[in-house]
Formats: sequence, structure tokens, C-alpha cells
Amino acid sequence: MKLSVEVTEAEKAKLAEVARRLNVSAEDLAAAAVEDLLGQRDADFERAATRVLEKNRELYRRLA
Repeated sequence: MKLSVEVTEAEKAKLAEVARRLNVSAEDLAAAAVEDLLGQRDADFERAATRVLEKNRELYRRLA
């Protein structure tokens, strides 16, 4: 899928600067940032779900 995103001139300049420092294209950097964000949400959800399940383990056992 191809996705277009509007950014301000300041954001565009910042993205270009970071991409130059990392020696990658701005497009590759943006794609990597999206991948990282999507993966992080999954990991955050997993941690939260695990914490809730562990916290309420005894309650769930009694209800089963």
C-alpha cells in the first residue's frame, strides 16, 4: 500500500536532517518510524494485558 502524509516544512526539514544523519532516505526513515510505532503499540498492549491478567489471576480462577 502506498500512503501519502502531509507534513509542515519544519517537519520535512527535520525528517530530512535525521535521514541524512542516518544515511537513509526520508521515505525509508518514515516507513521505519511507522513500523516501529505499530510494533510498539502491540508490545505495549501485550504488557498491559499481561499485567491485568496477572493482577486478576486469582479472581479469574475463582470465576472459571
